[in-house]
Amino acid sequence: MSQATFDVVVAGGGTAGCVLAGRLAAADPTLTILVIESGPTTRDDPMHIQPAWYIQHLRPDSKTVKFHSGKESAALGGRSPIVPCGQCLGGGSSVNFTMYTRAAPSDYDDWATVYGNKGWSAAELLPLLQKCETYQARPRQATHGYEGPLKVSYGGFFTEAAQEFLNVAAQYDKTRGHTDDVNDFFECNKYGRWPKWIDGETGTRSDVPHYYIYPQNSNRNLTILTGYHVKRIIFSGTVASGVEYVPNGRVRDDVVPQVVIARARCMVVLSAGTFGSPIILERSGIGSPQVLERIGVMEIVRLQGVGENFQDHQLLTPQYLAADSTHTLDFIIEDDQREIAAWTKQWLGNGTGLLAANGLDAGIRLRPSRRELDAIGDEFRQKWLDFYAPSPDKPVLWMGAMTLLAGERPPTPGRKYFCIASYLQNPSSVGYVHATSADDVEAPLDFHPGYLDSPADMALHKWAYKRTREFARRLPSYRGELATHHPAFPSGSAVAARERSGPVPILEPDLEYSAEDDKALEGYIRQTVSTCWHCLGTCAMKRREEGGVVDSRLNVYGVEGLKIADLSICPGNVAANTYSTAVLIGEKAAMIIAEELGIPMDGAGPVFKARL
Repeated sequence: MSQATFDVVVAGGGTAGCVLAGRLAAADPTLTILVIESGPTTRDDPMHIQPAWYIQHLRPDSKTVKFHSGKESAALGGRSPIVPCGQCLGGGSSVNFTMYTRAAPSDYDDWATVYGNKGWSAAELLPLLQKCETYQARPRQATHGYEGPLKVSYGGFFTEAAQEFLNVAAQYDKTRGHTDDVNDFFECNKYGRWPKWIDGETGTRSDVPHYYIYPQNSNRNLTILTGYHVKRIIFSGTVASGVEYVPNGRVRDDVVPQVVIARARCMVVLSAGTFGSPIILERSGIGSPQVLERIGVMEIVRLQGVGENFQDHQLLTPQYLAADSTHTLDFIIEDDQREIAAWTKQWLGNGTGLLAANGLDAGIRLRPSRRELDAIGDEFRQKWLDFYAPSPDKPVLWMGAMTLLAGERPPTPGRKYFCIASYLQNPSSVGYVHATSADDVEAPLDFHPGYLDSPADMALHKWAYKRTREFARRLPSYRGELATHHPAFPSGSAVAARERSGPVPILEPDLEYSAEDDKALEGYIRQTVSTCWHCLGTCAMKRREEGGVVDSRLNVYGVEGLKIADLSICPGNVAANTYSTAVLIGEKAAMIIAEELGIPMDGAGPVFKARL
């Protein structure tokens, strides 16, 4: 086994790993850092830097994401859910939908108070959220940053469906109102334009590698190794002293498959994500005795929480036919070379157009009213009383316009589609992920995401489908439902999905669903509800006796010299797309590690007196 030695070894080059490595390298260029990423590089690749190509990364033959199959689930009608995660340098930041969404302040406050993590309250974390960004969408906003590496804008195109969504909201739902900043960190329950992790001047994706890593190409002490899986952590007693890694055959098919060792003088930082980090721990002898015995690994530290507490957001995307004049991203999925060439020319010319967009331009982080709570039903009421009612900043679900058909497409090319998507922001269902092999890094996982295991989640999805459909059928671009992407309602049902000539009037009464219709709707939800690619929680930052894996300084319990910094540490869910939280964790980890290594680092960012 060949080996080399570094001060810090970062096992996983996803969002948080690249942020912390980039910050530490910039703060002390003499610090030797190795980042080991299982996926490929992304540098200057149009598939990564042009935002609109995100949907192509979810193709079955993708080499930039990894697909995990969950167990067959009775709650999903016997279906085995597929959950992808980023597998390239930058992780999700390089392939996600670029939606800029921040968690509710009470989400982070729960981390500090409910789970006992000093230094992780919203007031303490907001400066780090500011530090990472340059907010181009609107100047002089007190809760945003204007000097950070990652640019935030409204992108290069505002779709017709998004504007229509906001127009319908103003007339159909007059109780909630409009905001110029859907992510000001305090308010929710208002409609507005949705910002994106896109540079408004260049039209490029604001991913982590292009802003934290690649600009430091001249730093020879920062080593980025792509195309290698970290197999396990090496311990000297209970002190982490390095890692073993092997080539990823999908990326490094020209490399002899042998184990290589990287030694760490100061520490190992595990940053392999919600799926990768707990699996590496278990292959290294850290986890529950039941899992370690099953895979034949000697126990180093008993931590029952490793791989538990898997959480995600649950997504519904019922599809609608759009008017031919509507701009959508369907041309990318259909590989329309004429349109691709035209939009590429515009993007190269001034950084605008549909290639500088994501088709997700308007939405709301919604809390139901009393009347809406009654419609949702008793299955959700206790969750509302216990969890949501005491925290008025917590949204229950996100809904908004999305202008493309991402699922199975009809055989007729050239049609345009949109959906009013919705996802649950704090589902009640919780799952797990565990290793099944001590040596095979490609072995399938023992994985159950838990979707719909709680009846409260089904109740919310049913209401969300009905609510989003009322919006969709009022949009001027609406031309009916794409029946294959809606429930198979009984013959003769008044709510049957079909093609139509145009929208209904704003004041049209809402559709009324029979008991048979509701049964069909439940079946549809079980067969179609999917991941939001927002997985977290499997190495939770909680008290050890409560199933925690790391403490508030990100140290793995029971060992020394090993930290975890990625979304797996989240003790509770966040009501947001998770990119901003992953960046935040990377920034916080960099500050913690710099302090422990005696490295001066610039302050957290713009000072803001949070009203929390």
